Amino acid sequence: MGYIENLRSKIGHEPIILVGAVAIIHDHRGAVLLQKRKYPEGSWGLPGGLMELGETAEETASREIREETGLMVHGLHLFQVYSGVKTPAVAENGDQYYPVTIAYEADMFEGDWRIDKTESERFEFRTQKDLPDFILKNQKRILDDYFEQQNNA
Repeated sequence: MGYIENLRSKIGHEPIILVGAVAIIHDHRGAVLLQKRKYPEGSWGLPGGLMELGETAEETASREIREETGLMVHGLHLFQVYSGVKTPAVAENGDQYYPVTIAYEADMFEGDWRIDKTESERFEFRTQKDLPDFILKNQKRILDDYFEQQNNA
């Protein structure tokens, strides 16, 4: 049982702070790697996940990306930290949480695709012009900030 599962077994659905890390992995065209997730159904987001005890944020991002995609990322650079939502997010199972998301940028990756079918349907590189309609709210904010920065560079 992981840290979050253990914590939830003790407190149920009460609100907690969850720290996670995601990576904005882009290709030579500036398109960003997006994950079509199993849950919430039909949603898209950035690859990443929740921190386990003893991990650094960079280790969390690297581990989650490797688990979800089979890819290894190199040269993670801090993009921005996102926090401070006013109301808790609620997972499909009723768990309430306040997210703290540490977003990294990476343009170097290697490996063979190996998609974790328990979490993902597929991965695609998407440009700002062809982003999917249903992107997780907190990750849409990250993508908006990223593309705004790229457009102003």
